[in-house]
Amino acid sequence: MMTDKEESIEARDSHDAVLSAKKSGRTSLLDSGEDFEMLDEEDIDDDPPPLEDAGGGKTNKPDGSGKTEADKDSDTSAPVEEWLDVLGNDQLKKKVLEAGKGRDSRPQKGQNVKIHLKSCLNDGTLVEEQPELSFTLGDGDVIQALDLTVQLMEMGEKALIQADAKYAYGSRGSLDPEVPPNAELSLEVELLDATDAPDLELLPPAERIALASHKRERGNTHYQHGDYAFAVNSYSIALQITESSSKVDISPEEEMELMDVKVKCLNNMAASQLKLDHYDAALKSCVSALAHQPENIKALFRMGKVLALQGEYAEAIQILRKALKLEPSNKTIHAELSKLVKKHSEQKGAEQAMYKKMLGNPASSSSTQKHQAKSSWGLSWKWLFGATAVAIGGVALSVLIAARN
Repeated sequence: MMTDKEESIEARDSHDAVLSAKKSGRTSLLDSGEDFEMLDEEDIDDDPPPLEDAGGGKTNKPDGSGKTEADKDSDTSAPVEEWLDVLGNDQLKKKVLEAGKGRDSRPQKGQNVKIHLKSCLNDGTLVEEQPELSFTLGDGDVIQALDLTVQLMEMGEKALIQADAKYAYGSRGSLDPEVPPNAELSLEVELLDATDAPDLELLPPAERIALASHKRERGNTHYQHGDYAFAVNSYSIALQITESSSKVDISPEEEMELMDVKVKCLNNMAASQLKLDHYDAALKSCVSALAHQPENIKALFRMGKVLALQGEYAEAIQILRKALKLEPSNKTIHAELSKLVKKHSEQKGAEQAMYKKMLGNPASSSSTQKHQAKSSWGLSWKWLFGATAVAIGGVALSVLIAARN
């Protein structure tokens, strides 16, 4: 069946819908942990936009240098009690409360960092406090405000960060932690540690599976919030983890589990790429998923969806019929297939009308040709009869003359 025991992901039509799904734990055809909407619905090699380009991005400074305050500050330690406009748009600001160990101690993208985090609303309401929050810097594992500012912090530094909603939990807010929609946040952050990411080739299979699943779940969160480019980024990272070579022995069961995570990522990536109108990339993701699991109904459904959006109705209908054969009781596939059959019929009717207009009225032309052929045939017989009569008359005349002689 198409549902599984992953966390339920409801269609993101409204914040209330997400809240209801979280509380009830309902699942549907593509609302399981590896899938999303079916009816409402880059190349994979495309690099997703950098974090600072989402929802605003960098803005050039009046001096024409094109650098933000964060760029200019990169070579020096931030002075205490001075606000830094990180992106130059006054929507993400950082102030050093306690200086750290110098710029050389700043963490690099790709490293695993550990911070002490205290989050509050602007009115002082405590959202959450995490004494040791760990994440990979630059992977989109946390809200953008943290991903962008922690890389500017020095080891041991304590900072205060003011973040607009677009760099926090956006227009939909969050259920865990509980944050209302469009809420600005005040974050108190202390950088505790930074270490290099583990070597994937040496990572035990169980840890590899857990890491890939974590990145995939983060992609699901991005998808829920409508951050489809970030979702693609998270799924891409998860895929890299599942596809990396390993120098550690892995059991057949662990290989199957790793493959299951990979197919889920490909299905979810296709959903995100569809939202971005990257149809070729979405098709490629579906093909990759089906290469591993040829009868994966979700991949078949989404592939049919992509082909339909590309105008390939006949091929889309064929794919959806295959999916329906695997799960005949699936109402969602039934509905989509019926819709495509109707569209395909309308398309064929329009094409036939166009051809008739281009070629004229074939029936009238055929009738004319038959009439002309019939007339021509009649004339031929008349000519032949006359010629025969003349010939016979000539022979009779010759006989008569000969008889007289």
